[in-house]
Amino acid sequence: MAEAAPGPPVKMLAAQLRGAVRGAGGMWELSRAEAGRAPLRLRAVWMQGTVMEVELGGSHGGSARLQDGSGPFTVLGVEAVPKGRPCLNAGNYVMVMGVVRSCSPEPVLRAIKMTDLSENPVHKNMWSLEVEDLHRVIP
Repeated sequence: MAEAAPGPPVKMLAAQLRGAVRGAGGMWELSRAEAGRAPLRLRAVWMQGTVMEVELGGSHGGSARLQDGSGPFTVLGVEAVPKGRPCLNAGNYVMVMGVVRSCSPEPVLRAIKMTDLSENPVHKNMWSLEVEDLHRVIP
């Protein structure tokens, strides 16, 4: 039987993603045993956070260090993704969709898309609740 294709990016907090372990086929597995559920398999994630620092150039196509309230995470390839209006400024609150490269000691993503969400503080205020709500209903 063929393995299922990876699903859409999963909303995650940095603290959750730190607990994921590498699984088969480039997937990552997040244990949900405490909830009596099977591990969540993922490859791509949707994360949001405040830009703490940006490093342009280099072999990774630029990188940004973000903080989402649960912990820091790093995004690689920030110069090569669609961004809409400029969002790579320290202090901006941004959304990042990316492929997980590493989870420990902290998450590292390869960016697919970035968007500035700074204009509406509701995005930041509701993010952890959105993630919590989603993880309650994912089978």
